[in-house]
Amino acid sequence: MENNLKQGKGLGKGGGKGKNKGGAFGPGGYCVCAHCGYRTEHQQGLKCTTLKCPECGKPLIRRALLEQKRNT
Repeated sequence: MENNLKQGKGLGKGGGKGKNKGGAFGPGGYCVCAHCGYRTEHQQGLKCTTLKCPECGKPLIRRALLEQKRNT
């Protein structure tokens, strides 16, 4: 028997929404290290999490997302 369930746009059960619920923080801002505090300007089109902190080696996170997490 063949399973003919369709999920739509190929986004699966999660709907393709990331940690910030699919919202964009815009082109400006900073990428920061939550571990040591290092920061660098965010580059449009490049996710902060793909960058590693040059001081401690941990992945960077968008500053706006980090502040959002701390406020919840």
